[in-house]
Amino acid sequence: QVQLVESGGGLVQAGGSLRLSCAGSGRTFSSYATGWFRQAPGKEREFVATISSSGGSTYYADSVKGRFTISRDNAKNTLYLQMNSLKPEDTAVFYCAASTRGPQTMGAMYAYWGRGTQVTVSS
Repeated sequence: QVQLVESGGGLVQAGGSLRLSCAGSGRTFSSYATGWFRQAPGKEREFVATISSSGGSTYYADSVKGRFTISRDNAKNTLYLQMNSLKPEDTAVFYCAASTRGPQTMGAMYAYWGRGTQVTVSS
């Protein structure tokens, strides 16, 4: 089992950058694939990015490809999401999640979730 806590959200102007962090508890964090999802008001949760347990494989939603970078530091039990060139449509609550099934784009494949961090991009 792993517990996840996100941080790093905030208010930023369009075109700006933020880096989200997700701290995982437990010695087994490095055995989980991890991912970022987001949910905007009135919309369904959507996949953003995922990374394999080793960090060797990454996948991105088309909407963030080229702007966001997912990474992890297993020595620190931490997952990151570097977000550049932010747009107002990126405004959402961002969640990190952990999966025992490898990198996945479907939220249902993730067993563990954080509580989220708010990202607001002003125009």
